[in-house]
Amino acid sequence: MLTLYTIAMILLLFGATIFVHELGHFLVARWCGMVVEVFSIGFGPAIWRTKRNGVVYKIGIIPFGGYVALPQMDPSGPGDKAAEEKKKELPRIPPWKKILVALSGVTGNMIFAVLLAYIVFWVGKPSAPHERNCLIGSVNTNSAAYAQGLRIGDEITAVDGEPVRNWDDLTLACAIRTSVRLAVKFDGGEKSITVPTEKNWMGVRAVDGIGWMNFCSVASVVAGSSAERAGLKAGDTILSLDGIKLYSREHMIQLVNEAGGRELRAVIRRGDEEKEAMVTPVYDEQAKRALIGVVFNTMDFDYDMAVHPRPGAQIRDSATMIFRLLRALVTPREAKAASQAVGGPVAILVMYWWTVQNSFMLALWFTMMLNVNLAIINLLPIPVVDGGHIMFSLWELITRRPLSARFVNLVMNAFAGLLIGVFLLLTYRDFARMIVPMFFRGPAPAVEQATTNATPVEAQPPK
Repeated sequence: MLTLYTIAMILLLFGATIFVHELGHFLVARWCGMVVEVFSIGFGPAIWRTKRNGVVYKIGIIPFGGYVALPQMDPSGPGDKAAEEKKKELPRIPPWKKILVALSGVTGNMIFAVLLAYIVFWVGKPSAPHERNCLIGSVNTNSAAYAQGLRIGDEITAVDGEPVRNWDDLTLACAIRTSVRLAVKFDGGEKSITVPTEKNWMGVRAVDGIGWMNFCSVASVVAGSSAERAGLKAGDTILSLDGIKLYSREHMIQLVNEAGGRELRAVIRRGDEEKEAMVTPVYDEQAKRALIGVVFNTMDFDYDMAVHPRPGAQIRDSATMIFRLLRALVTPREAKAASQAVGGPVAILVMYWWTVQNSFMLALWFTMMLNVNLAIINLLPIPVVDGGHIMFSLWELITRRPLSARFVNLVMNAFAGLLIGVFLLLTYRDFARMIVPMFFRGPAPAVEQATTNATPVEAQPPK
């Protein structure tokens, strides 16, 4: 049932994103008196279609996009003589109306984004620690970051002089650079370190060997373990061990393993209360490390601590992110790294799958961000997207004559081919780095199979 719900929500939210864009084109084209031949959500053969008042409404089998067929907006001209003659019989549309129609699609996306931003603001969305801070939750001891002095509990405040508020900011800043200078705040003051970035399992550049702060929440307790004898229960959150504040599950793994069989005082939160328990790590031959016998819940969202980001801030942050990425793509020293951070349709679906399974409000927030990104991308002054139509119409408006149909047809075909190539490349790359690894990472240790959506303390992979 969860899978059916997830698929239904993805189709609904992503389909709504396409629908509002095409509806914008459709409504303004009708208002401008244009002929509308087709209103399509998706491409390819239709899985549903109907014709009303001369307009074909359909849903295509390929869901990544849609279109409204407007023969009077086609700057290149139809491909056959009969269609060309039919187009000549239609009234000529002034360029300012064409610009309005081209702008209406992104306007639909922005109106939808603002509506979603207000819903997220009013209702709130669950937040994870890494959304609220940029604290270091774990550092691999064999990493460059550790060698440069980065430690658990440190807080990154800037990257190459640019302030960062949370791990989302840090991720974007690192994705477009091959090395970064980090401003770091710690108990004893501040320091600056420079470390290289490396491609992670998704192919995106990041500082290797560091992880964000997360919760040590207990999903279940292993029967007969020290944790069970100490009275730990599912739903508890372990806050500290022997007076040391825990910044992540990886941090706790490290402390448990270093204890060497010594009894530890654990402070746990159960509901609104804090309690103490004494646990003794026991070495496990299969895990090759000491265990206390808890299984972690890896869903790090704090549902009792919802955040209510202001609508304007949501729109601004989403726009800033895509503008920063676009700028990096045309900056020689950042272009190669930035290109690795670009995701395609598979990446969008993976993000939808993850957000829907965690929280419907997170999925609404992601849809808001996606609509802002698509609106900005569609305004780029390149053929085959709305920005290209605006560019052609501006030429006609200024020179009082349209561009040569042969020239426009050549340019449109060239960019259409380029766009299809980029689409296929991104799809292949996303599939290779996101989907294939799910099937070829090898069997998980038996202890990892304890619960769904939970990871044993003994078996967490390093970040």
